[in-house]
Amino acid sequence: MQDRLVSLLIFSIVLSGLIDIAYSEKTFDVLNYRAVGDGEADDSEAFVNAWKALCGADEVGDVPTLVVPKGKTFLLQPIEFEGPCRPKRVHIQFLGNVVAPKTVDAWKECPSSNAWLQFTNVANLTLDGSGTIDGQGSSWWSNSIANQYISFINALHFDRCNNLRLSGLTHVNSPKAHIGINHCINVDVSHLTIIAPAESPNTDGIDISNSISVNIHDSFIGTGDDCIALSSGSSNINITNIACGPGHGISVGSLGKNGAHETVENVYVRDCSFNGTQNGARIKTWQGGSGYAKNIVFEKITLVAAENPIIIDQFYCDAEAKLSCENQTSAVTVSDVRYIDFQGTSGSEEAIKLNCNQIPGCQNIVMEEIHITSAVPSKKIYASCSHAKGTCNDSTVPVPCLDK
Repeated sequence: MQDRLVSLLIFSIVLSGLIDIAYSEKTFDVLNYRAVGDGEADDSEAFVNAWKALCGADEVGDVPTLVVPKGKTFLLQPIEFEGPCRPKRVHIQFLGNVVAPKTVDAWKECPSSNAWLQFTNVANLTLDGSGTIDGQGSSWWSNSIANQYISFINALHFDRCNNLRLSGLTHVNSPKAHIGINHCINVDVSHLTIIAPAESPNTDGIDISNSISVNIHDSFIGTGDDCIALSSGSSNINITNIACGPGHGISVGSLGKNGAHETVENVYVRDCSFNGTQNGARIKTWQGGSGYAKNIVFEKITLVAAENPIIIDQFYCDAEAKLSCENQTSAVTVSDVRYIDFQGTSGSEEAIKLNCNQIPGCQNIVMEEIHITSAVPSKKIYASCSHAKGTCNDSTVPVPCLDK
């Protein structure tokens, strides 16, 4: 009888160990890797070690998950989470908060990857939760030298992360752009809140480049720059149910800087609102470039005192540009652009602006059901256009260079 009890005890101990092993192969809580979570101690090493364990785990049962627990705030220096990972799918669940160093001087180094939190070559990644990613960017915004130095840094950046799923999180006060998506295929971004002050420089909400089949939907974005910007290599992009404001609108471009050949195509923006934004639906290209922006649709757009509700600017030149912005003959081609069902108010008198290069100009521009009035009662608004060809039907704002 005693021998049987001993055997049963040994079996129970072994079984318990197996359960612990199975659990550890599926769930990786950063607290188990010596993270503190008080917002003061540097928890970067703990996150790196938890990531290494997750990325190298066997895929047993459920998808392996790295957990950032609720009720904690984790201070992180720049980190690169690299793949490929051993599991076919990996999951990061942000229930707590992560913060960047509070001041420029507190950053131990500027990241070589141009991001505070960088994910590289991680396929089938899901990053979700109810937590907050806080870039604490105010010290960067007020520091002109640092601001120039990190002109391309994102708080959260994904490079070559195919089949990416990003949802639920709150992103605030990035030093520059909040989220960057580059060289990715099949991406779904949803139910995000992205916030930065209207006066914060270059704090784009989501920047997309060299990526195919990206779906962004059901989110609020209010920042100091573009709510969403589509740079070269963006194709098959769907943007739906985005509340944008403050910010600079949803932008295709800028394209063609320094004579570059750049392309964006097959973009569908639908059921979005622009509230007090500097722009609404915008396409911007530099002079001297080549390539194209084509097959672009903005449909069912709501405007609340949005300046430049519809704008194509082929003479774009930002204030920080060091090159000359004099007239040049070559330009990125803009064609097959449709604006359908715009409703609401313009914060400027010039509600529609089609400022196209003479060669080749903007081709096949279609406007239908454009019902825009001034945000100031009884004030008149107008459209200006040059070198644009297409049609305009059922519009409260006549567009002189488009056929009725």
